[in-house]
Amino acid sequence: MKKFINDIESVMRESLGGMVDAHPGLLRVEFEPTFVARAERSVNKVALISGGGSGHEPLHAGYVGQGMLDAACAGQVFTSPTPDQILAAASSVHSGRGVLLIVKNYSGDLMNFQIASEMMDIENATVLVNDDVAVENSTHTTGRRGVAGTVMVEKMVGAAAERGGSLLECKEIGDRVNAATASMGVAFTSCTVPAAGRTTFDIGADEMEIGVGIHGEPGRRREKVKPASLIVDELLHSILADLKPARGSEVLLHANGFGGTPLMELYLLYHCAAEKLRAEGLKPVRSLVGNYTTALEMAGASLTVTVLDDELKSLWDAPVHTAALRW
Repeated sequence: MKKFINDIESVMRESLGGMVDAHPGLLRVEFEPTFVARAERSVNKVALISGGGSGHEPLHAGYVGQGMLDAACAGQVFTSPTPDQILAAASSVHSGRGVLLIVKNYSGDLMNFQIASEMMDIENATVLVNDDVAVENSTHTTGRRGVAGTVMVEKMVGAAAERGGSLLECKEIGDRVNAATASMGVAFTSCTVPAAGRTTFDIGADEMEIGVGIHGEPGRRREKVKPASLIVDELLHSILADLKPARGSEVLLHANGFGGTPLMELYLLYHCAAEKLRAEGLKPVRSLVGNYTTALEMAGASLTVTVLDDELKSLWDAPVHTAALRW
C-alpha cells in the first residue's frame, strides 16, 4: 500500500486538521467528538448537518460554509459517524430555527442519524438522499444508495436555508431535489482502505464494474472496457429511464470523478453526455465537472442528472463559499 500516511489511526484527524489549516476563517474542527463547522456560527437560519465516512472528499466537510452546510460529521474511512458526533455538531451550530439532517441512504448512516435525531432536544427533520439508480430491485435493506446527487441536495437546500426558509420548507426542497436527481457510476479499478491495506475488490486490467458504489460495492455487472461514448449511453439510459424527464426539460449535468480519474477524461465524459442529452430533447443548462464525491483513489466516474425548474436553478446559482465549491 502506497499512501501519504503517518499512522492509520490518525489519517482522518490529520486530514481534517489540514483542511481547516488551509482555509483559515472559513472552517473550524472539533475533536472528541469530531465534526467540522463554519468558523463563524450562522444566526437566524435553519442549521444544515450532513456527514458520512471519510474517503469521499470533498464530501462532506468540503461543503461546509456559506450557502451549504453548517457542519459535517466525518467517520473513519467508509464508516458512519456516531450519534454523539451528530449531537455535538447540532448543539454547536443550531441557531433556534431547527436542524435539517441530510443523510445518504446507507444502513450505518441511517441508524446513527436516526438515533441522533431521536435524542436531539432541538426541532429537526431529515432529507434522505438515494439517487443511485444502479441498485435495481435491491435486496439491501436500505434500497438505493446515496451518491454524487448529495452535492446537488446540499447546495440547493443550503441556498434555501441561507435565504431564510423554514425547517419544513428546506426539507421540502431537499426531498424535491432528491426526487429530481439520478446518478450511476462505473469503475476501472478498486480502491484501498488504509486499515485494510489491500484493494477492496479485484478487477482485470481490461474490465470495468458497471454501477459500482462509492465504497467499492459491486455494481450491476462486470464487462470489458468499451469506448467512453458507449459507457455514457448506458449510464444515461438508466438515469433517464428513472427520471423520465419531459422533452425540452432543462437539466443540471454533473460528471463526477471517483478520485483517480483525470479532468481530461471527465470533460470528455461531460461532452459525450451533453450531446446525448440534447439528442434526447433535453437541455443541459447547468454543469459541474470534477472530483466532488470520491472513493479514495478509485479510477472511475459517475454521471448525475437533476431535472431543473426555475426555483431549483435559482437555488443552484445562489452564492456559495466553501472549501470545495464557490461562486
